[in-house]
Amino acid sequence: MGDREKIEVFDNPRPGRDYRITIHCPEFTSVCPRTGQPDFGEITVEYCPDGSCIELKSLKFYLQDFRNKGIFYESLTNDILDDLSGVCRPRWMKVTARFTPRGGITTDVEAEYMAER
Repeated sequence: MGDREKIEVFDNPRPGRDYRITIHCPEFTSVCPRTGQPDFGEITVEYCPDGSCIELKSLKFYLQDFRNKGIFYESLTNDILDDLSGVCRPRWMKVTARFTPRGGITTDVEAEYMAER
């Protein structure tokens, strides 16, 4: 899990409107917990903010914390969703992790959060 305390937010400039923010992080890296080999992929965060939005520089530093962590794709995708949704409390959020081929196999993992209304 990344360092949730690194994630900063700012006030949503249009809290009365539903709109989507999409963030692409094409240079994501982590480590395979079985082999110790690096995993390369892209993380995409889509969300409809409520009271706050994610500050991008802090998101970059948060994601860099995974660079040397041994973690399965499924865990890291859900950890990122839990951390981001826990900090900014969006109306809706989806995190998609797309990893480059390893042994001829690609993996995409999606996890979603929906606020209770």
